[in-house]
Amino acid sequence: MYKIIGIIGGSSIDAELYKETVLIGEAIASFKLPVLCGGGRGVMEAVSKGVKNKNGLTIGILPHSKRDANEYIDIPISTGIGFARNAVIVNSSDIIIAIDGKYGTLSEIGFALQFEKPLIAYKCEHSAHLNLRTAENVKQIIDFVKENL
Repeated sequence: MYKIIGIIGGSSIDAELYKETVLIGEAIASFKLPVLCGGGRGVMEAVSKGVKNKNGLTIGILPHSKRDANEYIDIPISTGIGFARNAVIVNSSDIIIAIDGKYGTLSEIGFALQFEKPLIAYKCEHSAHLNLRTAENVKQIIDFVKENL
């Protein structure tokens, strides 16, 4: 059975973080494992784009319809359950990488902690007050993935 790398994060990010997140996706693709996310815009689109740049496989767990998937999602899964899909994203993943984000990401972080999933945060405002392990660069994210797969 495949291990799955879960990416959670903001649906609205600036151009600089978008570029960084594409690079993160490209680096993660080197593990040749499926990458699962919410399937929408922002972090989800950028990481999916990076994974696809390196011929990786992307899965999007969408809140409503397959039509909402970004263009880099290979397998769109329509849930029809809105934000409740956050629990599905986290529980289906073997490790979680949180990038940026606001309240939706915070709920996913909560699920990751509840489900005791290995979790690392990158440029995530919630990391300090939740005492999360943080990454300062792509290498630290990749090292985290290696440690936890």
